Amino acid sequence: MSLLAQLYSAIATETVEIVDLTAPLNESTPVLQLPEPFTNTINFQLEEISRYDERGPRWYWNNIHTGEHTGTHVDAPNHWVTGRDGHDVAGLPLRTLVAPAVVLDASARVADDPDYLLSIDDVRAWEGEHGPLPEGGWLLYRTGWDERSAEQNRFLNVDATGSHTPGVAADCARWLAEQTPIVGLGVETVGTDAGRAMELEPAFPCHELILGAGKCGLTQLRNLARLPATGALLMVCPLPIVGGSGSPARVLALVERG
Repeated sequence: MSLLAQLYSAIATETVEIVDLTAPLNESTPVLQLPEPFTNTINFQLEEISRYDERGPRWYWNNIHTGEHTGTHVDAPNHWVTGRDGHDVAGLPLRTLVAPAVVLDASARVADDPDYLLSIDDVRAWEGEHGPLPEGGWLLYRTGWDERSAEQNRFLNVDATGSHTPGVAADCARWLAEQTPIVGLGVETVGTDAGRAMELEPAFPCHELILGAGKCGLTQLRNLARLPATGALLMVCPLPIVGGSGSPARVLALVERG
């Protein structure tokens, strides 16, 4: 039996489970809200073209109105000024889009502190228990924030002092960008950076440093709690938008069971 036939058989018999990490995409999908004077993306919208009627008696279809960075989506390196000469979303290497993934779970810390920032020590402690970060793989940062993702106000968690969502400390972002073999960072929040990332040095360090290093971001993931700490295979499927800085994506993980 070929390797692909073995894989299909394992999926069919549920020895390998397909876990959907993607948030549903609709008009209520939370989107990032930047303060003035910056311009924000639009909410996702469907515009009906026809639905089995006089506009098209046998077919139903829609136009899609959305931003590149809406819902579960990929940040390509050229999304940020430091990565402007890097890949657009259509040019991302396929080995970046199909790659091993590991899960670092900081949900207990985030439950006590929504502004929690992942540290180098956190990652090194994880490595001490599970082994090194995967060469050419993804680090998925579990915070439990996906529990809020159906409700924009809870998801963005804004008060008079700003947005309070977890992220990555600036020195950790630099270390992940420059000294680890990962190809990208995935999170459950609206963006890879913390809600108060503008206050860090540099501001928005995941964007500034990780994208600047030619690596990718992946946001608004769900179901990371269903993945093991190591051993999953991630499959990221963005639209190949030529010149695009990102794209909504269907994100799946293959997990060996039993």
